[in-house]
Amino acid sequence: MRSRIALVIGASRGIGRAIAESLAQDGTFVAFTYAGNEAAANETKNAIEKAGGKALSLKADIGSMTGIQRLFSNLEPELKKHCGTTEIDVLVNNAGIGAWGSITEVTEQDFDAAFRVNVKGTFFVTRLAIPRLMDGGRIITISSGSSRRPSVLFPAYSMTKAALDAFTISLAADHGSRRITANTVAPGWTATDINEKARANPEVVQLVTAKTALGRLGNPGDIAAVVRFLASDDSAWVTGQYIEVSGGYGLLM
Repeated sequence: MRSRIALVIGASRGIGRAIAESLAQDGTFVAFTYAGNEAAANETKNAIEKAGGKALSLKADIGSMTGIQRLFSNLEPELKKHCGTTEIDVLVNNAGIGAWGSITEVTEQDFDAAFRVNVKGTFFVTRLAIPRLMDGGRIITISSGSSRRPSVLFPAYSMTKAALDAFTISLAADHGSRRITANTVAPGWTATDINEKARANPEVVQLVTAKTALGRLGNPGDIAAVVRFLASDDSAWVTGQYIEVSGGYGLLM
């Protein structure tokens, strides 16, 4: 029996890296993409292999159809070589970029880039992955708590994540006949480099933790643990769901 195979989109650092490492701990062969930081991708791959896992890193521009098609053209021969198959069991859509700024501040360039990567990229990566996904497979998309609790500080980013939530529901309905599940994981405030500047302000951290039932910021491992469950056989009866992983952010007023 072959090992399970996961394709993690965007895993050179932060939440994506934690997901890749967590899946590899279960014996899953992890193929993951990175946008441009080869050094960080190598660190992720080395960490997985040092822990006894197996991984493959691929540079990919998921903001363009050419880049997405090239990703799968490069992926298939590598999977055939390492795993003896071109089929995958798990797709994790994690790649995303921010579009910071209020409606009067965000630039058109940042708006377009966020929708190109976060929405278009995720849509077409998933479309190309589905014919390669085994029956009984898993599609897990990383959204954000801001999709349902949008902020005036980054409305465009919140819009891209809300689009992903809707996408998950349609995927779950469309592919349930193949026992493919599709779920959304929505992190709350999580300590990653994407919000490093905000976390450098003690007042921001204090405000966030004061509104969080569990009294702290999240870490990438908190998110990866939920993804690991959704990728497992134990989650076979869970589909079309939005799972917020925020430590209860917003429960305390």
